[in-house]
Amino acid sequence: MGTLFVGGALTLTLSALAYPSMLGLDTVSTSTDRIIANTQWGPLTEGDRDFVVKVRAAGLWEYPLGQIGLQKGQSKAVLTASEHLIDGHGALDESCRKIAPMLNITLPNVASPQQEGFVVQLKAESGKQFDTDFANILRMTHGSIFNTIAKIRSTTKNTLVRALADQANNTVLDHITVMEKTGLVDFDTTLFNQTTAPKLPKSDLTPPAPPAGQPMVVLTPPATATSTPLDLGPAVAGNGQ
Repeated sequence: MGTLFVGGALTLTLSALAYPSMLGLDTVSTSTDRIIANTQWGPLTEGDRDFVVKVRAAGLWEYPLGQIGLQKGQSKAVLTASEHLIDGHGALDESCRKIAPMLNITLPNVASPQQEGFVVQLKAESGKQFDTDFANILRMTHGSIFNTIAKIRSTTKNTLVRALADQANNTVLDHITVMEKTGLVDFDTTLFNQTTAPKLPKSDLTPPAPPAGQPMVVLTPPATATSTPLDLGPAVAGNGQ
């Protein structure tokens, strides 16, 4: 469940970077370490590409859910968690939009149907039920991607993807922490759901590719933002080394 200067030297064909057919908790193929492009920042694997898309997709539903939380949250802790969602994903989204064109990665403009379903569910709730489901759903989804971040960070040879993983790690850990501070997380249920693959068709776990020519959706950081997007200087200077 749930579920970043152009001029990179891409040596494979554009079709090799085709939009992934499936994202969610599963993988595009059984070989996510397959190199799909060689760039000046290091090789780009299927897993690297899918990670960038996952980070973007996470923001596309968690950022607006943070806005909803500010309107509907009953407790101070839920309001604080909502502020952290908006702040963190605003910065992560800018980072995704920076590195995606450098790596020739197509980003989605909407989250997966499953992720959008979480938003629909929480929009229909209010009071204590909203606060409780808000905290548990977001603790579960952040816990799931936290494991993905660790794997990418420890295996990627691409400096841009590595830098995004560093930022995502800090942001997701912060979001896990603020959800737990609400005091509403049912750890037994949440961890079971986090570690049990959803019985959903793959299409429900996939953020759809944007229609050709559609403007990029931008998640604007709040005026009081404390999170910052990637400084690409060190990553670009690394040139994949």
